[in-house]
Amino acid sequence: MGLGQTKRDIYMTTGHLTVPELFPHSRMDAALADIADWSAEVLDALNEQERAWYVDHGVRDAQVLRKLDNPHHTRAFFAELARDPALLPLVEDILGPGVSVYFSQIFMKPPRGGGPKPVHQDNFYFGPTDPEGVVTAWIALDDAGLDNGCLYFGEGSNRGPVYRHVAPPDEPFNLQIPNDIAVRQPMTPAPVRKGGVSFHHGNTFHRSSDNPSARWRRACAFHYVRNDVRFATPALPYDDALVMQVS
Repeated sequence: MGLGQTKRDIYMTTGHLTVPELFPHSRMDAALADIADWSAEVLDALNEQERAWYVDHGVRDAQVLRKLDNPHHTRAFFAELARDPALLPLVEDILGPGVSVYFSQIFMKPPRGGGPKPVHQDNFYFGPTDPEGVVTAWIALDDAGLDNGCLYFGEGSNRGPVYRHVAPPDEPFNLQIPNDIAVRQPMTPAPVRKGGVSFHHGNTFHRSSDNPSARWRRACAFHYVRNDVRFATPALPYDDALVMQVS
């Protein structure tokens, strides 16, 4: 079943929508086990430059990755999750029939270490041929609450423009909306319980805070596009060869 008209209207008006309890906890636990195996493999293979970007330097007592890219391409478990019949109809209810995963990420946010992500818009990163042809499905692998770094959204910012982003000199990949623009947009927290999914439009302002809690806040984000959409003017490099058609 799809979202239904009421939920579609909420998504189009606010730029985001949370669907609770889409996946059972057992499925999320299996995802976390696969991530643990993958993380160990990646940590062993990172060079010095890659460690500077991928390792969470806020964690003092262990080597923990900050994120992992393209699990849909690298891990069979996540390729299957991206096609899951509980998730895919909701994506197609937003984008229309026929979609692909263009890019995907695992976000870690470990306890007392996971840092914040400033306000940004996915469509600045991606530069899609159609801004309406992109939606992010953010799957909560742990409970994501106010205390451990849940997402915040700018309500209705999906109906505004995509702004040029800037980055700190020592973090060229950490693109963000300039502060003088970001502070004008109120941000609303959107907690998601484990197994729930938060959908957001590519133009929607969003951010996350740090994680000072004793709990993990891990998530998987699939960036879906309609099959006719490409990342034409991306701010960062994305590999078209990794695009996975799912319907």
